[in-house]
Amino acid sequence: MTPPPHRFRTWLVTGLLIWIPPAVTFLVVRFLVNLVDGILTVAPERWQPDALLGFHVPGLGVLLALVILLVTGMLFANLLGRQLVTAWERLLGRIPFVGPLYRGSKQVAETVLAPDGKAFRKVVLIRWPHHDSRAIAFVTGTALGEVQEKTHERLVAVFLPTTPNPTSGFILLVPEADIVPLDMTVEDAFRLVVSLGVVVPEWPPPSSAPARPAGPAAPSSSPLPGG
Repeated sequence: MTPPPHRFRTWLVTGLLIWIPPAVTFLVVRFLVNLVDGILTVAPERWQPDALLGFHVPGLGVLLALVILLVTGMLFANLLGRQLVTAWERLLGRIPFVGPLYRGSKQVAETVLAPDGKAFRKVVLIRWPHHDSRAIAFVTGTALGEVQEKTHERLVAVFLPTTPNPTSGFILLVPEADIVPLDMTVEDAFRLVVSLGVVVPEWPPPSSAPARPAGPAAPSSSPLPGG
């Protein structure tokens, strides 16, 4: 007996749902590994791992990059290392074009990677691209100095990612009154953007869902809102 057409469609969709996530994950991971492995090509050919080992080891560049980061952090975390970094920064700061570029990238890295930093820590809704629609954005800064003084408005800097590639987007200065804060995590918001709005975070979150009382609720002594 031949299965009905809708059964074939169900099987096809199920197969796609099974294979698409691991395929996309594999392609992205392979791209990143190959990108970092390209670091090894700057070494002389006879010193490259492929020539030394006689075969290619995928991901060796990732391991090498991790080791370099750890060793660099270990060497420059002490007082002498910080003094060397300060002297290096002063030298770079005197070079036209290089100095501003270095200082800008350092400020971005310190802001994003700082444990107490507020950049990309809050997900919000803003009005975009017109007043009657909303878009997901990430708060990147609130102390805008001259911008707020000249506009006489409380503005917030937000990053509006594009879909499905969230690494590109727009920096917008939005009035704080027009921003709707969201409780979803940054990871959940990125999944929502990348999936074209298909993967929506669960609401209310399981950890914050109110528990159902086992017995009769005790009378509350606090007044009701508006009472």
